[in-house]
Amino acid sequence: MVHISDNRPGHSLGCAIGFLLPPILVPNVEDMDELANHIRTMFYITAGVATFLFILVIFVFQERPELPPTQAQATARTITPEEYSYTASILRLLRNKPFVLLIITYGLNVGCYYAVGTLLNRMIIRYHPGEEVNAGRIGLTIVIAGMVGSLICGIWLDRTKTYKQTTLAVYVMTLVGMIVYAATINQHIWVVFITAGSLGFFMTGYLPLGFEFAAELTYPESEGTSSGLLNCSAQVFGIIFTICQGKIIDKFDTLAGNIFLCVFLLIGSIITAKELRTHKRNKKRNRIVENHHQNDSVNPGSLQIPVGEPKLILKNMVKLAQIKFA
Repeated sequence: MVHISDNRPGHSLGCAIGFLLPPILVPNVEDMDELANHIRTMFYITAGVATFLFILVIFVFQERPELPPTQAQATARTITPEEYSYTASILRLLRNKPFVLLIITYGLNVGCYYAVGTLLNRMIIRYHPGEEVNAGRIGLTIVIAGMVGSLICGIWLDRTKTYKQTTLAVYVMTLVGMIVYAATINQHIWVVFITAGSLGFFMTGYLPLGFEFAAELTYPESEGTSSGLLNCSAQVFGIIFTICQGKIIDKFDTLAGNIFLCVFLLIGSIITAKELRTHKRNKKRNRIVENHHQNDSVNPGSLQIPVGEPKLILKNMVKLAQIKFA
């Protein structure tokens, strides 16, 4: 699980900082010159952090780890660059119906998350004037709760391997959280903190599940390719939802804009429940385990240890020791 979703906490932490700091660095002031100075300072800080990270990438980051972190990467390393075709890989993925449906459902869910995050300040200020700083804190709450949700969902998925069931449950709870958030956004500000945090727990918690489910559906294709298509879908839906919800809020009200998102979360839940199936990587892993258990007199040289599977590696090491000292 770690190899797919370990980048999500870093992404979420960046979003949390993005919600928290801008309202503090750029306060709501009337003087345009003062406002411009605050914005300039924020941009200088952003540029400094980006430059520092750029230097780290050049001098510290490895091109790739010494050992492949996943089964798909281990398979990919046996293929020469001349034999591998990125375009062919994408075409194979786009012919994979369950994965195409996941692209759609992932885009719907994460697109709603992007729309909520982008328009959060407008929605909060509409019902709670002068609460710009608290709007940023509510965004921080959404992200922090989502980081906890990502961790819990990741641990659960790693132990149970119930990919569709877990993904569907989190998707449905995201829909429920969105409905509750939409119904309570005009209540006391502390109520909005609670409901927004609950929404973030499931909505952000869905992000790593989508990547891991994609790895299951597309094995042995590279996770980088499938993750890239998921991110592309999320960006496209995010742009569409943000523009549409913004126009709905302007023409009607915030409740109508949130109902608009609830409709698409409902569609995503239905697709997830009815269509998504087929776990190629998990079936491959189960076949390896079954083959090892069915033959007690295994030749040590014939045991193929799946890379990136600590539990299976430990079991195979114990089995090798038993064979050696039998």
